[in-house]
Parts: sequence; C-alpha cells; structure tokens
Amino acid sequence: MATRRRKVRYAVVGLGYFAQTAVLPAFAHATKNSELVALVSDDPTKRKKLGKKYGVEKSYSYEQFGDCLASAEVDAVYIALPNHLHRDYAVAASRAGVHVLCEKPMAVTEQQCEDMIRAAEEGGVRLMIGYRLHFEEANLKAAEIVQSGKLGRPRVFSSVFTMRVEDEDNIRLNPIARGGGTLYDIGIYCINAARSLFRAEPTEVVAFGANGGDPKLRDIDEMTSAVLRFPDERLAAFTSSFGAAAHASYRVVGTRGDLEVQSAYEFAQPIRHVLTIGEKKTEKTFPKRDQVAPEILRFSECVIEEKEPEPSGREGLADVRIIRALYRSAEEGRPVRLAEYEKERRPTIRQEVRRPPVRKPDLVRASPPSAE
Repeated sequence: MATRRRKVRYAVVGLGYFAQTAVLPAFAHATKNSELVALVSDDPTKRKKLGKKYGVEKSYSYEQFGDCLASAEVDAVYIALPNHLHRDYAVAASRAGVHVLCEKPMAVTEQQCEDMIRAAEEGGVRLMIGYRLHFEEANLKAAEIVQSGKLGRPRVFSSVFTMRVEDEDNIRLNPIARGGGTLYDIGIYCINAARSLFRAEPTEVVAFGANGGDPKLRDIDEMTSAVLRFPDERLAAFTSSFGAAAHASYRVVGTRGDLEVQSAYEFAQPIRHVLTIGEKKTEKTFPKRDQVAPEILRFSECVIEEKEPEPSGREGLADVRIIRALYRSAEEGRPVRLAEYEKERRPTIRQEVRRPPVRKPDLVRASPPSAE
C-alpha cells in the first residue's frame, strides 16, 4: 500500500466520456502524490489506445478486475462506471485492501451506499466520492459568501441544470432503478449545492416529474422540478432536465442581497459570480481549471496521511437518500419527510486546489453526454 515515501498508484475503472475528457488527463496535474498505472475496461480498443496515449502498460477487462486488485501494483481505484455498478466494484476493492475514489452518485440506493461505507471501514481503506466542486474556487467562495452574512439571512436557493441528451444508447437513459434519470446525473449537483450553501440537511421534499413524449426518454424522468425544505424555514428549488437547452446556474437570495453563480456545475467552462447587495452589483469570473486533479490530489493526501476524506461516503449517502425521496414524492404525488441526518463536515475554502485546465482530448469510442 501507499506510504509516506511514494505516490498512490491508481487504476481507472471505466473509460467512458468523463473518464477520457477529465479523469485520465488529470493525472498529469496530480504527479505530486498520484500515478496512473492501470486501466480497466471491456473495450480492448480503448485499453490499447488510451494505454499508449497515457503511457499505461497494465490493463484489465472487467472480468479481470480481481486480478487487478490482487496485483499488488494498485493502491487505489477511480471508479467511473455506470451508477448501478459502483457498489459492487467499490466493495470488491475495499475487501482487497484497495482505496476507493468513486464518481457520484455514490450508488443507486441507500443500502448500496451503506454497503460501500461498511466495506471501506472493515477493509481499513479510504473512501471518497468524486464531488469535484468541493475543491473548486467559485463554488467554495459562494459558500463562504453565504456564510459570511453579506446576503443577510439566506432564505432561498434556486437552480436550473438542463441539457439535451440525444444518443439513445447513453447510460443516462438507463431506467431509474439502475441509476438513470436526471436526478442521479445532474439534479444531484443542485441538491449538493443547496446542502453545502445552507450548511444543513433538508427535512422534507416534494417533486414533480414531466415528460415531453420523446420515446428515448420513456424510462426516466425527462424533467423533474423539486422543492427541499431546510431548517430555519429555508427553501431550495431546482429543475433538472434532459430535454432542454444546456444551462447550469444557481442563485442564493438572502434578506439583504443575492448571489448568482453562472455555469456553476460545468467542468470545462469558466464560472461567473454576480453578487448584488442593495444597489451595488459586483461581478467576478473564475477561469476554467482542471477540476478532477484536485480531488485526486486530496484523496491521495488522505491515503498517505491516513485521514478521513471530505467528501466521504456519508456525503454520498446524504444525496442519494434525497434523490430516492424525490422520486418517491413524484411517483406518489405527495411530500416526503426525511429522517434526521447528521453531517459533521462541510466543504470549505481550505480544500481549494488550483490546477490549469486540460486540453480536450480526442475521444476513443466515446461520445459527449449531450448535444453540443
């Protein structure tokens, strides 16, 4: 395993669009304490071409994942698989004594999340969920502004995150029971942002689903609008959709002012703040940066120094339980109360890491998630 004397060695599991455009290139910006040593995919063309591109000699099929874990050449895995596979691969890694950095959503159900948390604890390994915005300046600064009191008492959060998904084979169109749908894929960003900005967990949720009739979206929520009730009489509302033009922003309104964050959830664009206090408006643009290298660097730091990561498995579970409640609300046509949930740690500006942006690479048998 990794020690203070050397780098954490990673295998990237799953070589889809996000892995190719963000995860693999990020290792060039994480050389301080991290090293890419293996690729895992069932596509031999991807393994061969991407292995050559990134100088990775070791590659495995999914059936050979156990061999990868047992090779003693891998300290950690970065899981970038479809959502319904997260639990099985994370648990297998933890049981083999290999640390786990898993893309969000953490899993499809609360039980799957709890299985992952328990396996990591029993295996004595670190588990972190890939919330890249927990290390990104614009979003961390937004939370700092809200908590500073500049806006007065924060009362309202509102957000829209939409895109058009055109490819019928896109894994985002898997049935909801397998982790498809807008809430698992993009609604989770709105939920996590509201929780981070309010520094609290919702007590009640309500959701409404809509579907414009596109046949390829028949198994999922083409669009969901939701309201989350937070303690201290605060409300968060958002809409996520796979059938609308690309948009990603949120706004926090307090008793004295408001903050709008434009392109808030994007990983390949600059992010912009528009802060309004009374009659004074201030604008600031945060340049495009590599958002994945920071989470790899921070996770490796936790592995080497034997620290509990933030965001942890508990953070991943917090969002999944809300997503499940929202789908239940939309299906049953009623508000759903949530049990109390304690979260001791929230992302802070101290977690920020800056790395230069990556160049968009040529893709190998992968396509963008939405129409461009």
